[in-house]
Amino acid sequence: MILFENPQAFFFLFSIPLLYILRHLGIFSRISFPLTISDWDGKTFVYRDNFTKIASIVTHFLANAAYVSLVLALANPIIRHQEKIYTSRGTDILFVLDISPSMAARDISLSSGQLTRLEAAKLGIRTLATAEKGASYGLVAMASEAACIVPPTNDIEAFLKRLDSLNVGEFGEGSAIGMGLSTAVYHLSSSSAPKKCIVLITDGENNAGSLHPETAATIAGENGITVYTFGIGTKGTVPIEYIDLKSGRIHSGFYESDFDTAPLEEIARIAGGSYFGIESTTSLSEALSLVSQKEDSVQTFHYRSNDTDCYSNFLFLSLILFFASWLIKRLFLSEVL
Repeated sequence: MILFENPQAFFFLFSIPLLYILRHLGIFSRISFPLTISDWDGKTFVYRDNFTKIASIVTHFLANAAYVSLVLALANPIIRHQEKIYTSRGTDILFVLDISPSMAARDISLSSGQLTRLEAAKLGIRTLATAEKGASYGLVAMASEAACIVPPTNDIEAFLKRLDSLNVGEFGEGSAIGMGLSTAVYHLSSSSAPKKCIVLITDGENNAGSLHPETAATIAGENGITVYTFGIGTKGTVPIEYIDLKSGRIHSGFYESDFDTAPLEEIARIAGGSYFGIESTTSLSEALSLVSQKEDSVQTFHYRSNDTDCYSNFLFLSLILFFASWLIKRLFLSEVL
């Protein structure tokens, strides 16, 4: 929103049409000395340089624009942004994201092409985190090992920066779903948030770690933590390509995708959540939006105004326009002023 702290300055704009009216009436006319150049009984000299005429029109336009910009500067324009400041805690949402090599499979449909499963998951999480304000977001990365790399935080910029830095194979191969869930439960169990939930995004079954996923889901339910499971990816033969972070070798080819969704459905049922099958960015966005609605909590807030002063910008623009007008007059029209 653009506001002016000194709107009375706009009265100076009336001086422009007033000056032209007075000149038209013969008042405040330019000082000129008529000079006739012609032969005896010949035709009077007529100057027909179109470029000069155009340059003269441009100088008048620039001068008027510079004056308008100066008036705007005197009006002291500011750009005001309204920022919502929450004074109570919202929902804690902790994502458990599978980053095993199979998440490099490129089979998630997008309007402009195909994304890998990890790219689609990152895109969906980013969209939710930037759209829904007030909640705290955290991130657990999971493969053969699991670790909480971002505890629940309101610092969305830091959360998204760490999310973007994740790569497939960073935590080894395999899917230790039980370890990922238990790590998330550990970081949420002591939280004072009114609502707490875990969003598990994976494309496989539990085949690593020492803790069974259903045990972790039971512990989550006992601590008032809801678990939503997302089975991402299509079934069948899908293309895959990723870089082995240890050896630096590129692995590419085809991957036979055929994971059982029943364990993920059971995990969600035990912890009071829901299971979602994800095969496109659209279905992912819809599922995340539904989770956000279900886990929404009432928060108190107030608005804070952040003002950006634009006075110097318009003043600088005015100086540039005046200088450009003078430069054209001096160099092309050979006028002193």
